[in-house]
Amino acid sequence: MIRDACATDIAAIAEIYAWHVLHGCASFEETPPDEAEMQARFLKVRTHELPYLVAEQAGRIIGFSYASPYRPRPAYRYSVEESIYLAHEATGRGIGSALLAALIARCEQGPWRQMLAVIGNGEQNPGSLKLHLRLGFRQVGILKEVGFKHGAWRDTLIMQRALASAAQAAEA
Repeated sequence: MIRDACATDIAAIAEIYAWHVLHGCASFEETPPDEAEMQARFLKVRTHELPYLVAEQAGRIIGFSYASPYRPRPAYRYSVEESIYLAHEATGRGIGSALLAALIARCEQGPWRQMLAVIGNGEQNPGSLKLHLRLGFRQVGILKEVGFKHGAWRDTLIMQRALASAAQAAEA
């Protein structure tokens, strides 16, 4: 089940994200944020009236996804950046596709025109790359060796997808 995240989901969200910070390279953070910080990040997304979703299975949160402003300057107001993380044991079962598709659909209901994905460890993150390609993103750039994590230099892959609300944004 995909639904809006709420404050009681933050502990599970923090746990999922902590695994990626400690063991993966999708996030370039090196120390997992605590629940208070994750709560602050959740509230910041909600302050911008952007979607923050969770995937729940058998009463357990197994993934989350949210949209945030791409950049703070006003000219970027119709562009959002998406983030998606799954519990390590939940990968490869279509949950990421369902979660990201729901996030895209929600963003298409608003005024946003473009959705960007900034993928840590870029092309060495095949699951994320395939997920984004499957849902209509295209690769628009690679930032080479911009992060150093787990003893190696890491790239960042930039992907982009137009949202159905492009005509609405153009009229604004």
